[in-house]
Amino acid sequence: MLKKLLWQLGPLLALLVILVFFWIADNVWGQGFFMSWRNMRVMSSSASLIAVPAFGMTLIIISGGIDLSAGTALTLAGTVLALGLKAGDPILLAMVAMILTGCLCGLANGVLISATKVVPFIVTLGTMTIFLGIGQILSGESTVYAPKENIPDWLSLCYTGRNADQYLIPKIPTSVLIAMVLGGGVALLMRYTVFGRNVFAIGSSESTARLCGIRVPLTVVSVYTLAGFFVAIGGLLYFADVKNGNPSDGGGKELEIIAAVVLGGGSLNGGRGSIFGTMIGALIITTIRSGCSQLSIPNTYTHIIIGCIIIVAVIVDQLRHGSPEWFFRLFRSRSDA
Repeated sequence: MLKKLLWQLGPLLALLVILVFFWIADNVWGQGFFMSWRNMRVMSSSASLIAVPAFGMTLIIISGGIDLSAGTALTLAGTVLALGLKAGDPILLAMVAMILTGCLCGLANGVLISATKVVPFIVTLGTMTIFLGIGQILSGESTVYAPKENIPDWLSLCYTGRNADQYLIPKIPTSVLIAMVLGGGVALLMRYTVFGRNVFAIGSSESTARLCGIRVPLTVVSVYTLAGFFVAIGGLLYFADVKNGNPSDGGGKELEIIAAVVLGGGSLNGGRGSIFGTMIGALIITTIRSGCSQLSIPNTYTHIIIGCIIIVAVIVDQLRHGSPEWFFRLFRSRSDA
């Protein structure tokens, strides 16, 4: 029981260790701003931009799939929102178009994977470039800027300005509140509904799920479509953060989204993952970035550090599944000797 609890709390313990490390390092070699309220807001807001689309990725990975098109689908949805606001459309209409765009991207992935039986890696690798191309056609291969007068004030969802410190309790960015509400909703969905149990069952063993009467193709399509919704909300936060839409910004975002799930304890083999863990994984990524920035470590080394941590997380996950076999045979041979 204790061992299982430690495995579940592993991502949280890792986050705490990283926070303490950068706090000490910043006080020794930096300017001591790492643990300031301002920086904590910036880190949490940046984490929400990763976490929200990663909620959908969590469902996909639990079901045994993957989605490499999440990044370009996200910026495509953000670009559609920017185009709507630039044209003077009501914000509600522009947001509906944005959400439909994300859901249609997810639906396309789900239908192609279920109908063709091609592995999700290949399908979403193809749709990744398709969504990029569609976005570039819609935007005229340029960044779309909406006039300031067409952007409502409440759309400053990622605001972390200094005047937020004037309150007794520092103001929490709206993006963080959105991530918490959506995360709580998905967690309840996965824990207390038949749909959630079906997703875990498919990820654990698709053949067994079929024998249990689960409609696997319909569930897979539903998972990818729901993931598209979270990608669309991620597009909303993306637009709220940069106030423009550029389809080319999506390159590489899918890696951050997948990394958040993996660092949070999600298994690329399927059948395991949690929304809470994904939120922690997103925080780990933004904490490392912020810590390296405070210590004036170049971004090139930051990428290397995050990449190494991701590899370690995947190796740990493989060890939990008894792989690689030579590693365990080595220890058995030593114990027998």
